[in-house]
Amino acid sequence: MAELLLRMLAGATLGLAVVLLLRRPARWAFGAGPAFTLWLLPILLALAPLLPNRLVPAAIILLPELTVTPHFTPAATAQPVVVGLAQILIALWLLGATIGVIRLAVHYFKLLRGLGAAPPAWIPILAEAEPRLDPIRMRVHGAGPAVLWALPRSLILLPADFPDRFDSIAMREVVLRHELTHAHRGDAWWTLAMEIACALLWFHPLAWFARPRFRLDQELACDAASLRACPKRTANYAHALLDSVAVQPAPALIPWLTEPQLKERIAMLTRTPPGALRRRAGFIAIAVLLAGGLYVAGGQMPAEASTQRAATSKLPSVDIASRNSNPPRYPVDAIKNGEQGTVMLRIHVNPEGQITRVDVDRSKTTTASAELQAAAVTAAENWKFNPGIRNGKPVGGWITSPVSFSLANNVGQCPEGESHDLKPPFKCVPRQSAAKSS
Repeated sequence: MAELLLRMLAGATLGLAVVLLLRRPARWAFGAGPAFTLWLLPILLALAPLLPNRLVPAAIILLPELTVTPHFTPAATAQPVVVGLAQILIALWLLGATIGVIRLAVHYFKLLRGLGAAPPAWIPILAEAEPRLDPIRMRVHGAGPAVLWALPRSLILLPADFPDRFDSIAMREVVLRHELTHAHRGDAWWTLAMEIACALLWFHPLAWFARPRFRLDQELACDAASLRACPKRTANYAHALLDSVAVQPAPALIPWLTEPQLKERIAMLTRTPPGALRRRAGFIAIAVLLAGGLYVAGGQMPAEASTQRAATSKLPSVDIASRNSNPPRYPVDAIKNGEQGTVMLRIHVNPEGQITRVDVDRSKTTTASAELQAAAVTAAENWKFNPGIRNGKPVGGWITSPVSFSLANNVGQCPEGESHDLKPPFKCVPRQSAAKSS
């Protein structure tokens, strides 16, 4: 668990660093829209360790046979409870992440309580400026203009002085078009993902450094998309930005403007936007970067089965102590019916040492009944395994474990002077009684 979280953290950190380095060059080369998709990289690299294509090699490791008898009772050994540094750090991280998510939820519900319905007098004003706007989605809030994530559709927030602050049809049109573009692009849900990521990475300075830059890139991408649909409104767009200087941004919202963003957003309006060909090339280039990063961080070609491995390689293995302390239980009905036999288990282990699959090899090597097979599978699901090592990386594989159920071979399990009765229910009886029963 700790190793998996560490690898996910390393992937997210690398992704954030790459995005912060490439966001400006990508914007200059391909435009704000393609550049914003770079923010997928931290998410993909963080999730890369969860990919299943690391479950290799295909070689099968055969374990020593485990013999189970009706009176098989492993010695119980008391293990001291040791709390390591990793467990303490995970607990602190979970505590901080829980507080962050609760804080976000509380803030969100406060926002919902502070929303007001759009006045009926606004309906014709809004319809005149933007006929596509659905009045049901409109709300009044001091942090508007903004878009708030909600179900079933995100809400569009406007300030109470919207008709007075934006006092012309052209100004209202660009503001409403901008918010509709946010809604159509799904930017409200991008913001939700960013807020959750910051709650999970509450301890990470790079995450908080990236947060305002994510929001700026989101706004620039929305600006570019809005202006492509209405290129003659650039002057009105700039005036709308200036009229929004007084807006106070609120957490969990996409702010229309924060003052440090003003200069860069207006500067973008003065540049010649990239053409459709450059934008498409940018999306393709960034898609290749994302796929390559995902492959390098989480993917790996399946290894072929081989009888010869490098000296640094190690095959997956079972924790013998775990297997011996969690043996299959001999079913009572199987004991009464005198059922014996061998179950050949095939166990698949992933690179984290976790069991992903337990099968029964029902070839000639498995001679036990279905009831004994089920008992063996149930026990194997609780065993612990160690992953293999190949080229310095943990890998999984198949492990074969034979389990033999035997009604004999119980000598030494009964107290001195007693032996097992060889007839069901195989209780310990005085030796003379056992001899008579045989």
